[in-house]
Amino acid sequence: GYGPHLDVFMLDERSYRGANGPNLQTTYGPDSYFLGPDQLSWLKRGLLNSRATWKVIASDMPLSLIVYDDAANRKGSEAFAQGNGPPRGRELEIADLLRFVKDSGVVNTVWLTADVHYAAAHYYNPDKAQFQEFDPFWEFVSGPLHAGTGRPNELDNTFGPEVRFIKAARADEPNLPPSAGLQFFGHVRIDGASGQMTVTLRDRADVALWSTTLDPKQG
Repeated sequence: GYGPHLDVFMLDERSYRGANGPNLQTTYGPDSYFLGPDQLSWLKRGLLNSRATWKVIASDMPLSLIVYDDAANRKGSEAFAQGNGPPRGRELEIADLLRFVKDSGVVNTVWLTADVHYAAAHYYNPDKAQFQEFDPFWEFVSGPLHAGTGRPNELDNTFGPEVRFIKAARADEPNLPPSAGLQFFGHVRIDGASGQMTVTLRDRADVALWSTTLDPKQG
């Protein structure tokens, strides 16, 4: 915890995952683990017991961006998403978590994610989703700090992400070097009086590219 307004939940998405593959399982089991049952239960308990205004979930992999395990052949999943449709494979954990958050009355969850080499802001809208048992929330993606800048990844519509901002390499210039200037980071500020959260995506020159202020909901 970081005072009365903020709890941060850091996820380990490497130690407990099943092997990368098509990621199309329709039932939850070891092959579709990503967080794994124990870590998922820990996260649920933490969110339920948190008294902080904001519950920030720090995930090293994005929720709805397709990251191929075999990029050259556009096959396999490195992250959660694998394509449009109902929750499958590793997405089953996310569906279970989002349903729990809604049913338990947990409010003010925000996801901070990375891995893809560009900056983006995604608003998750159940009205646009294939799986709709969740309350709307935000995901903010930022990176890289010092690596090649990539093109935007494909979006998976399972959880209804809407792109509100994106800054990336153009389609004809993938993997730009850091010297091109397209290096990104995010800054989060919470006002101590109002509890409002302001998220700003910035480039390596500390120029603010995009910003939004979120009003906390009362749980």
